[in-house]
Amino acid sequence: MPNAAPLSLTPPRATEEIPLVPRPTGDVILVHDYLLVMRGAERTFAEIAACFPEAPIATLLHDPIGTGGRFRHRRVRTSFLQPVAADQRRFRRFLPLLPLAARRLPLDGADVVISSSSAFAHGVTPAPGAVHISYCHSPFRYVWHERRRTEERVALPLRPLARGVLGALRRWDVAASRRVTAYIANSALTAQRIGDFYGREASVVHPPVDVGRFDGAAAPEDFFLLVGEVTNHKNPGLALAAAERAGVKLVVAGDGPELGRLRRRFRTATFLGRVSDRQLIELYARCRALLTPAVEEFGMTMVEAHAAGRPVLAPARGGALEIVEDGEGGVLFGPGSADAMAEALRETDWERFDPGRIRASAQRFSPDEFRRRFSSEVARTVDPRR
Repeated sequence: MPNAAPLSLTPPRATEEIPLVPRPTGDVILVHDYLLVMRGAERTFAEIAACFPEAPIATLLHDPIGTGGRFRHRRVRTSFLQPVAADQRRFRRFLPLLPLAARRLPLDGADVVISSSSAFAHGVTPAPGAVHISYCHSPFRYVWHERRRTEERVALPLRPLARGVLGALRRWDVAASRRVTAYIANSALTAQRIGDFYGREASVVHPPVDVGRFDGAAAPEDFFLLVGEVTNHKNPGLALAAAERAGVKLVVAGDGPELGRLRRRFRTATFLGRVSDRQLIELYARCRALLTPAVEEFGMTMVEAHAAGRPVLAPARGGALEIVEDGEGGVLFGPGSADAMAEALRETDWERFDPGRIRASAQRFSPDEFRRRFSSEVARTVDPRR
């Protein structure tokens, strides 16, 4: 274990509402892939940042407007790509340069580096002897478990070049994993993939969900809900096809590169685009159930639906197995099957689920529980004697 700063039981500031847990007293820096919008990974990082209120933040790209000013009171440093790539709609164009940007991200010789990564942040270069703890939302999906789908999206003549680029990114990713002291995974599936791809073990700390902001007071209406980025890896087309076959109404809340194509293809669905937090809370409260078509590493929207007292229809794999109790918190179906999803939509009595019991199940994913468990894992890694 590299030399590390000692630990202290110094209480955090009261305004931060952080549980009293051991924390490093040496220099700490926090790293996230990119802070461009506030999605699940960014909300998780915000809770990590709340555990270390004095620590500076390093990120490849930062859009203060896109993140709603969430980090405006923090010291945020960015990569050399900030002037040209800090936009949610165009940052993917700079994909080949992002590993280099991560390697060069300034960490100012911090004793403890805590990264939050689904692609590049775990590839930073800590100072010699520093401890690097990486909270992994997923290994880089586009070069690992979704490599084939990534290649298929490239024009046929360019696929040999794409395979070469993806191969180089995989080699970089494995090399980056060797500079990490310890991994914390957001779910059992992510921990399994860390083992498969990096040959590393990982503890599991489920992401935080602000379950207290959902009251579930509204009566359910006659529509189902799909929430999230409208991208290929979220598989929204499967939910839309299932709803169409089942003859049920589906409301889609989210934006992304596939939105235009799916809006033209599925004209009976309602596409709202990106919605505000208040609108999303109301949608959860009013829907009959949340549809989760993709196998999620965790699936924070499923916890949000449960916090609102609503059941979930999800694949029987991945994070759903850690969140949804089949028959009590919703229904689990065969992954990747629009027919199985449509059958569940038609045949399930969605009124039979107990909203109170479903809400209670969401409490185990509260921010307080996340902070307690995450901080304890950091303390245990920095000082193995604890």
